[in-house]
Amino acid sequence: MPFSISIKPNYQPKRLAVKLNAKGEQFVVKGHPWVFSDNIVKINDNAQSGDLAIIFGKNKNRVIGLGLYDANSPIRIKMLHSSTEKAEINADFFQQKIEIAFKKRADLLKTNTNSYRLLFGENDGFPGLIADVYAEVLVVKIYSEIWLPYLQSILPSLQTTSNVKTVVIRLSRSLEQSKAHDLKNGEVVFGTLENEVVNFVEHDVNFSANVIKGHKTGYFLDHRANRKQVGEWSKGKTVLDVFSYAGGFSVHALYNDAKEVTSLDISKQALEIAVENGKLNTYKGIHKTIAGDAFEELKKLIKNKVTFDVVVIDPPSFAKQASEIDLAKKKYAQLAELGEKLTAKNGLLVLASCSSRVLSQAFLDINSQTLAKVNRPYKVELKTQHDLDHPIGFPEGAYLKCAYYRFLN
Repeated sequence: MPFSISIKPNYQPKRLAVKLNAKGEQFVVKGHPWVFSDNIVKINDNAQSGDLAIIFGKNKNRVIGLGLYDANSPIRIKMLHSSTEKAEINADFFQQKIEIAFKKRADLLKTNTNSYRLLFGENDGFPGLIADVYAEVLVVKIYSEIWLPYLQSILPSLQTTSNVKTVVIRLSRSLEQSKAHDLKNGEVVFGTLENEVVNFVEHDVNFSANVIKGHKTGYFLDHRANRKQVGEWSKGKTVLDVFSYAGGFSVHALYNDAKEVTSLDISKQALEIAVENGKLNTYKGIHKTIAGDAFEELKKLIKNKVTFDVVVIDPPSFAKQASEIDLAKKKYAQLAELGEKLTAKNGLLVLASCSSRVLSQAFLDINSQTLAKVNRPYKVELKTQHDLDHPIGFPEGAYLKCAYYRFLN
């Protein structure tokens, strides 16, 4: 079955000779995947997105790396290959990288799980490209025009490696507005899609993802291991899942015989999905929902003296840019404070952050400093990062951190 991909104009990438300043060269030599515009000293005129940047080092004028030029981003070159060893950027090059990425997921795929991230952007050598598998559907999300000239060779490799029956393309907002292609967000480019809501399995638990309209590619796969862990520690417990979205933590808790689970999210539509995801499984507990602003709703619960045996707080990113870091830290402190008040005697408080600009140690320090003020003894049961299918290939790739605090009274 052939792929149907329409990209106009049929742009043939040029080869660009690039020289960097000392700082930029150091980044490349160390294997960092980003080269910023102010690191570029010399480059061909009329460079376009998708052109192959051949980076020459000052020392003996040797090639030190290859990347894709991005005219629309301050990260002007997204690196594909950082080495003096020769490489040809072609279908075989991408196929090899995809196979390496797939092998990294091997242990996860030995479990009863058929949803995983096959390509994690820069961390797997595909900057600005994400590929998620949900059962027999592959969703490829493209964040940059740099990939348009290469999709014809990459997509078949992804489909063959993952052995899916359907491939869906999702586009970032900037790419949706781009005139460099005829792709549509949510377009099926291989196979057929009978229903935009796809059912899949995550460690024995049934879920669904809307692969056409859902956030990102339809679901958040990075917290899989944490959801499994929370589920295992929820048997017979009352659980609060804050910023629940499609009910990841909630459904694992219900599946593992939690007594009562409350999903809290600002989106009524997300809560409906959470309830439906719960119903894909057999459970005996009660599933409640609260629709509203998390900070306000948590304060109401505290006022009503409600507590839970397990409280999970997993907010969206609070620091999308550097100017938001300080405010993000205040919000994390506030959530730790609210979460502690809602955690019952000997209960478990799980705090998570997906803000890459707030480093792991800073996040953990905020939590410990906030909890120290309460003078309530606790022990840190667990600290976690990404699941297996979200390997960390460079410092900025490590965005997810999560800690489990067990109160001792």
